[in-house]
Amino acid sequence: MHECRVESWLQLQDALFADSWSDALQRHRSTFVFRGMPDAGHDLSTALNRQGMFVRQERDLLRAFRKYARGTPREPLDSLWDWLALAQHHGLPTRMLDWTFSPYVALHFLTEDPDFAHVDGVVWCVDYRETNRQLPRPLKSQLKKEGADVFTGDMLAAAAPTLESFDVLARHPFVLFFEPPSLDARIVNQFALFSVMNGANLSLDAFLGGQARGVRRLVIPADLKWEVRDKLDQANVTERVLFPGLDGLCRWLRRYYSPRPR
Repeated sequence: MHECRVESWLQLQDALFADSWSDALQRHRSTFVFRGMPDAGHDLSTALNRQGMFVRQERDLLRAFRKYARGTPREPLDSLWDWLALAQHHGLPTRMLDWTFSPYVALHFLTEDPDFAHVDGVVWCVDYRETNRQLPRPLKSQLKKEGADVFTGDMLAAAAPTLESFDVLARHPFVLFFEPPSLDARIVNQFALFSVMNGANLSLDAFLGGQARGVRRLVIPADLKWEVRDKLDQANVTERVLFPGLDGLCRWLRRYYSPRPR
């Protein structure tokens, strides 16, 4: 893993879009996904395994969610993985973690909360081509068959229809990136996807920290956060867009018109 402390907006742009050029396509098409966090001291624990809170209840939580949420989704969800995505999207503790294809969406979540304006933030950048190299053969075969770089629920279900079968695909830890169905406009506008590891109690920090290639951790100083936030607002990367509806509008207005803390 490579860690870099950025000191300016321009240096941040270079770091976020580094290695985006594709010789094969002759286009700038990045193979990185991003996660922005307001406090650089925060780890990558999921809601399920943060301090080991819900690890033993994973199956119970999902079973109860599927039972009581029946009829709620607009589209029928047949795959376990699509149900997991729906649950994660609405705040149930799962082994999934939120990521985005958009570096600017990641910066939004790094700067949206003024209560964290006084501490350094961080953007994790992960090249899914590198993490895919460590996937077990059944999952690599699914990617090759579909000509894909990240997974869908159907692709995961074909290789592992249950969490139990997923966890035993390999003895070594691995992580994959899963693009959920377009459950609502929020998923679409946030260019969202999830990371999944083959064990509810595995540490993504430890896994990514041991990677020699394809992982960057960009530390954003507290002094730079306000410039980043103001420029994102000008670029229309705001709650009003990322959380469509009146709730997002009010979140944007409350933050946008708040005075800058001293």
